[in-house]
Amino acid sequence: MSQIQATITHIETIENLNIVKFNFSGHSLTMMSLGLSDDIQVGKEVLLSIKPTHIALGKTFSGQLSYSNQIEAKISSCTHGKLLSSITLLIEDVLFESIITVESALAMDLNVDDNITMLIQASDLSIVEVL
Repeated sequence: MSQIQATITHIETIENLNIVKFNFSGHSLTMMSLGLSDDIQVGKEVLLSIKPTHIALGKTFSGQLSYSNQIEAKISSCTHGKLLSSITLLIEDVLFESIITVESALAMDLNVDDNITMLIQASDLSIVEVL
């Protein structure tokens, strides 16, 4: 599980649906959530969590995607198993792990030091803790 520290920059609420925006080292992230605790407020520092299986990767692609969170990253390691590959990504000084199929990793020709785009749906980002 990848965890990052971020600052809440904006909260938009309609009924029980919330769109929360964060600043992570100058990058904007967006989370979609049903219900928020009262301690989730603009300006608060939080710890965010992302499952490795919820981080998709894009390499040399163009066009529009519905993923709210698209951040440029550098591959720091690739480990291939029989079925799955673990791709470690570096953004600033923070490491993220993406778990994808070996078939996808090989088809994309992913290598250490490649620049890729890390993709996270707004519904896959969650707040673990208010700091």
